[in-house]
Amino acid sequence: MMELKQQASLRLEQKLVMTPQLQQAIRLLQLSRLELVEEVRKELDNNPVLSEEEPDVPARGGLDSQPPPPSEERDFERQMTASTNRVDEKAARAVDWEKFLENRSLQQAAPPGRAGFDDLPPIEQNLTKPRSLQDHLLWQLQMNEFADNERGFAEAVIGNLDERGYLDLSGVERPDGSCAPDLTIEDLADDAGLHPDDAPLVLELIQSFDPIGVASRSLQECLLIQARAFGCTDLEQEIIAQHLHNLEKHNYQAIARDMRISVEEVYEAAKEIQKLESRPARDFTDQDDRSIGITPDVYVIKDGEQWVVLDNDRGIQRLFINENLTRRLLQDPSAKEFIGEKLRNAQWLIRAIEQRRKTIIRVAECIVSMQRDFFESGVAHLRPMILRDVARELDMHESTISRVTTNKYMHTPQGLFELKYFFNSSIRRVANEDIASESVKQAIRKLIDEEPKTDPLSDQSIVELLEQREGIRIARRTVAKYREMLGILASSKRKRPF
Repeated sequence: MMELKQQASLRLEQKLVMTPQLQQAIRLLQLSRLELVEEVRKELDNNPVLSEEEPDVPARGGLDSQPPPPSEERDFERQMTASTNRVDEKAARAVDWEKFLENRSLQQAAPPGRAGFDDLPPIEQNLTKPRSLQDHLLWQLQMNEFADNERGFAEAVIGNLDERGYLDLSGVERPDGSCAPDLTIEDLADDAGLHPDDAPLVLELIQSFDPIGVASRSLQECLLIQARAFGCTDLEQEIIAQHLHNLEKHNYQAIARDMRISVEEVYEAAKEIQKLESRPARDFTDQDDRSIGITPDVYVIKDGEQWVVLDNDRGIQRLFINENLTRRLLQDPSAKEFIGEKLRNAQWLIRAIEQRRKTIIRVAECIVSMQRDFFESGVAHLRPMILRDVARELDMHESTISRVTTNKYMHTPQGLFELKYFFNSSIRRVANEDIASESVKQAIRKLIDEEPKTDPLSDQSIVELLEQREGIRIARRTVAKYREMLGILASSKRKRPF
């Protein structure tokens, strides 16, 4: 018989404790520039000891005053965790904040700026274009789990959307003037290796993407999808399904007579139906002709033979401790604990923002070092690189690199790029040399731009030319995928008879 007994034992283990301060630091790291400005404004409103005005003292402490020790420069999470663990709650309450403020007045001011790089590029060079509807849908496709054949079918559907966002499977015009037969979703499924019975289900999933109703085959289908998604009443859905033609003509009496309801009910239902979107791609229409302004987080400038990374602190408010107000509040014993808590939060926020800035600079410098050929010669020389490469180089976690590169932009002599742009999968050349997938896309775009419009290149012809000219060996379906990601139609739809 097994004997049961109690036993005490000691075990030593390391684990990361997600304190509120560490959670705030990680959240600050992944904020975009505009979101950081909003966060700083919110903290200024909520914390009385924070100020956006420089203290009126001979030497002040600010965002650059109290730099973290060198040992804390290695990793963002590790630095913030170490800072959290150094001061427990009981010891923090015992801090002599008056002495702390006196010591701050002895600190030296940070240099006002960097000499030699005052002439930054004009705002006209900070313009970029928003993503197309196809890019928006392909991004959502990547975020969902699909089998390979389902994904191929979905990409074919997205590649056949018209300017309204509807699925257009009508036959193209042949060179002799005749028209090819219309396609069906079963034809697209067959090309993708998907069973035809599964095609409607995958299409329904695509139609649930943002914008709702995209890839519909008719106005009626588009409105019904939206009506179900937005919780429209059964009456409204029935009017769309049975009386759309009368609704378009505002023939409310015919609808009321057929459905045996009052005209007022039809009128109220019609007002709700009119709120639905008849063109899912409306917000993406003509966006190639529009530009939006983006303020870069860092600038990359060539100084002699060296590439230098500069942070862009224009527009970011500098934070300071409001020392005069703090000293007055500390004279009230009942407010001392409250002010002590606010001072700790303020000091942590100032350090977290500074560490965020330094982390972005370190990651940007590593990208510049690894992608030097790109900065020298352009996109064709972009090297394959993944998050793990930078994480290993900087001794950081991949999740930290992912947060740093999200919604952060770099201004370079080659243009304005999101930091994530530089991370590409690799394609093997014939000479056993890797090339970035983004470079392959640009090579495909260049071939198509140079093709004769009366005889456009087929995907197979592009495969052969890439191998002959660039030494890039990829499959035809990969060319088709990259072509669709670039928003380029198939050769049959690119052909111009004149």
